[in-house]
Amino acid sequence: MSNFKQDAQSLLKLVGGKDNIQAVTHCATRMRFVLVDPSKADKNQIEELESVKGSFTQAGQFQVIIGNRVSDFFNEFQAVSGIEGTSKDSVKSAGKGNMNWLQQLMANLAEIFSPLIPAIIIGGLILGFRNVLEGVQIEALGQAIVDGAPAFTNSGEPIYNTIVDVSTFWNGVNHFLWLPGEAIFHFLPVGITWAVTRKMGTTQILGIVLGITLVSPQLLNAYGVEEILAGDVQQWDFGFFQLDMIGYQAQVIPAMLAGFTLAYLERFFRKITPEAISMIVVPFFALVPTIFIAHAVIGPIGWQLGKWLADGVQWGLSGSLNWLFGFIFGGLYAPFVVTGLHHMTNAIDLQLVAEYDQTILWPMIAFSNIAQGSAVLAIWWKNRHDEKESAVSLPAAISAYLGVTEPALFGINIKYVYPLVAGMIGSAFAGMYSVATSTAAYTIGVGGLPGILSATNSSYLNFGIAMMIAFFIPIILVFVFEKYNILTDQQLEGLPIPKLGS
Repeated sequence: MSNFKQDAQSLLKLVGGKDNIQAVTHCATRMRFVLVDPSKADKNQIEELESVKGSFTQAGQFQVIIGNRVSDFFNEFQAVSGIEGTSKDSVKSAGKGNMNWLQQLMANLAEIFSPLIPAIIIGGLILGFRNVLEGVQIEALGQAIVDGAPAFTNSGEPIYNTIVDVSTFWNGVNHFLWLPGEAIFHFLPVGITWAVTRKMGTTQILGIVLGITLVSPQLLNAYGVEEILAGDVQQWDFGFFQLDMIGYQAQVIPAMLAGFTLAYLERFFRKITPEAISMIVVPFFALVPTIFIAHAVIGPIGWQLGKWLADGVQWGLSGSLNWLFGFIFGGLYAPFVVTGLHHMTNAIDLQLVAEYDQTILWPMIAFSNIAQGSAVLAIWWKNRHDEKESAVSLPAAISAYLGVTEPALFGINIKYVYPLVAGMIGSAFAGMYSVATSTAAYTIGVGGLPGILSATNSSYLNFGIAMMIAFFIPIILVFVFEKYNILTDQQLEGLPIPKLGS
């Protein structure tokens, strides 16, 4: 469609008119509204417009999916409405007025972690690839030789070579890749403190410096647990008290607490300091006390809280009812995404990795992505001759298989309910199997199908089986639900849910 004028006029009317629009902008594929009264938006009629591929509400914003030509649509909408566009940050801020305190907390947490996700994903791929190079024994490469003799396990099984054992080139690649791998995960607190200052609108370079002081080479590496427990730690001696010189490599909670302390101290001193000396006084009195507080108070407390949090989740994952924990978490992860609660799992996963060198929690996220993708794939197959439906469902399924489920959830599954439920059930059974078999990943990686690259050496088989569970069960259930009319006539947000396919 080359001219969006008619649909833009219709959309203006269907969202409640100009007076109902508090702010509007657009992203890569969506119009994003903050509405004075969201109930005035006629979602059913909006989704009937030729240019519209779907709609949903998230983070206090009413979002209308247009597609790759959204900028052209937005320009036409501005022309017919007379409303000037607003920056994305302003729309986010306005949208928070439509959110409760929990949603605002999750939105703020998301804004901190979102800039870090690309680096974390790359780090997961790097660690997954290094795991293949150095951790996967390949029988075709021959038996390993140690001290001139064939190597065997304690049980007498032969130990085979890995790729790095037989290839100088790949051994070099493996060592080289640890450079970015270490930078991403060991020095993660630097990224977190920067992201906090960015979110709070304070001086970002001070956040970076603060993060470096948490992971400085002068400090004992946080992974040196034995030395810490044994008390073999250097100290800063101030005469009447001492501070342990312990680093907080890969620690999430201490870095977040330190970052917020810096931001609030900077805001405080900027208010009370004369402008003429502000550039000297504010950075000094914000940064130096924060560094001291971080190592004297926040670091130890935050580290302990993080350890308790990790221990609590680990207890659920490894206790006698771990299969039930896996079933519940696996089933509820998709609703976590809808509500924004899923951002909390980033901190938990990273804390688990820091404490246990692996995470049993993260694989369930990958399985949930696959399950929701499969539910959409089933919808696409049943409606593959519907051009408009296919334009939304097939890309959404592919995106979910690659780890991004929002298009699948908001474009298809929530709208029709029963695909969402089918995906949740498939994810629940995959999570139950995964936790029951202690399927683990070395760290956060790419969700969906590529997630297997992050699996630990002993988890490849079970990871693959859980992937198959997550892949096939939702597809089967979508067809079963439609055949027996289960949930296909339900309603969501007052909208009738049609039965799809034939």
